[in-house]
Amino acid sequence: MSVFRSRGAASRRGPAFSVLLAALAALLFSSGASAEQLRFATGSAPNSIGGLSAEQFAKSLKEHSGGDLTAKVYMMSLLSFAEMSGGVEKGMTDIGSMIYPYFPSEYPRTNLVAELTMLTDLMGAPKSLSNLAYAGAVSEFVFEHCPECVAEWEAHDHVFSGGSAASPYYFLCNKPVDTLKDLSDKRVRVGGAQWARAAEALGATPVTMSVNEIYEGLSQGAVDCTMQAAAELISFNLMEVTTDITLGAPLGIYGGLSLSTNRKVWQGLTEAQRKALLHAAADSNAHTTWGYRIDDERALKEAKEKGIAMHEADDAMVTTAEQFIEKDMETIAANYQKKYGVDDAAEMIATFRPLLEKWMTLVKDVDSSEALADLYWNEIYSKVDVSQYGL
Repeated sequence: MSVFRSRGAASRRGPAFSVLLAALAALLFSSGASAEQLRFATGSAPNSIGGLSAEQFAKSLKEHSGGDLTAKVYMMSLLSFAEMSGGVEKGMTDIGSMIYPYFPSEYPRTNLVAELTMLTDLMGAPKSLSNLAYAGAVSEFVFEHCPECVAEWEAHDHVFSGGSAASPYYFLCNKPVDTLKDLSDKRVRVGGAQWARAAEALGATPVTMSVNEIYEGLSQGAVDCTMQAAAELISFNLMEVTTDITLGAPLGIYGGLSLSTNRKVWQGLTEAQRKALLHAAADSNAHTTWGYRIDDERALKEAKEKGIAMHEADDAMVTTAEQFIEKDMETIAANYQKKYGVDDAAEMIATFRPLLEKWMTLVKDVDSSEALADLYWNEIYSKVDVSQYGL
């Protein structure tokens, strides 16, 4: 028997029946509707920091959207990190986990800020706060203080969706290095131009090699040290080929990590859905950043238990590195002006520096990933005007 009778039959049963009939009709017509599912691509492996953070994004997106939006995570399958910029732009994924220093010409202004991570060592705060503060500072800078940064993402049909950051860099070596003099004849693997300049300033010879080659490089003596986060001792088995770790040298962190949303997808969302997506991004970026901090502590603890020697950088190494960092700010500004036409590079650095100082204070009492996510949301992401941003 049909639920829908004639108007005459319905009217004879009175207004209460009409209300019930309308409710049943609404239920039937909505029963085929489902939450909109977004694709989330990452080059990270399952159970890695990046993989777990992608899962956190999916969980948070469903929660903050009230089930209106969901995300299906593709790990190491849909797109690699090297393919991510083009993949998001072409709509192969709706959201991508980006390592944007892979694309220096596409996002020059954002990459300029990614080269400022050594400033974290000039703030007088513990190194354990470095990546927590940097991730907050770079997100606030792009969202609120750099419309040109936002525009360069939009030019590639991306919507910048907040940044994260890895843990502090140390010298992981196959021989003792605790003085500036010790570095004078050492070959040091570096992961970027700023670290190559730092190695040279400290008297070492920089060597460029991919992260997958470091194990062999240390084991066979092709390099004496690598500038690396301690977490890589575990994730790349460097614990097996590292005998000495030098702490306390001002080497900064790796900060070129972000989430990015396809612009057409973003524009197709309601304002409430955009807000939910940004809330999930805040949670995911906090999960990444906090995860690196925890892995840093765990890796150093395990290394010490395995008998790897821990050294503190001497005063000469620290002083020389700090002097280099101050001078390198001028080099970075000049390089980006010359290579990418960023004429206000010096002004960008001057704007970013006090933001970083502010965030060093803001994160000092954070004691969990959840607390960090709340801080990022309240101080940054919740203030983004989703009726204007990315449109």
